[in-house]
Amino acid sequence: MNKLTQITRLTLVAAVGTLALTSCAEPGDDETAPESAPTKDQVRTDTSSPDTQAHDHDSDGGPAPSGIHGATDPTYAVGDFVILKADHMPGMDGTEGKISGAFDTTTYSVSYTPTDGGEAVTNHKWVVHEELADHGEAPLETGSQVILNADHMPGMKGAEATIDSSTDETVYMVDFEMDGMKMTNHKWVVESEIQSRN
Repeated sequence: MNKLTQITRLTLVAAVGTLALTSCAEPGDDETAPESAPTKDQVRTDTSSPDTQAHDHDSDGGPAPSGIHGATDPTYAVGDFVILKADHMPGMDGTEGKISGAFDTTTYSVSYTPTDGGEAVTNHKWVVHEELADHGEAPLETGSQVILNADHMPGMKGAEATIDSSTDETVYMVDFEMDGMKMTNHKWVVESEIQSRN
């Protein structure tokens, strides 16, 4: 074997060795780790303030929970058009809505940690008494620990929650359109968060 062939082989072995070592390098070993695509939780709007993203809610809220009683004499009847004064989601305040249900019950704001690993949610408005597991008699006291049966948002159903406040105002389901998204049977808006359209 001549000297030139020997040098060529040694150069080739050295090059392969260098490539192997480089491919095994850990991120941070003189190498920048590639940026990974954001996960669902990373791109989700911070939910530590009440209902900050419309698209966390299903566009169809579905039927009222079983056991809830229709309001006997609501200020706003089913079919009435109203102006929403709630700010549960950006763009909701001032939006026109249509009443799709009116109920007499106790309604709670709650804080909870979603079961899907999402960030803690504080002062979520609202869940009704009939959306609590083993709810007993209403009203529950502020600070009571409950399990949510409501599924308004991802990770809500089955989550442990704390009652932040309660109200016995008439509570409504509403249909409205916001940011190009039509929402039907949105749960919930209490009477003080609604005003007449006239």
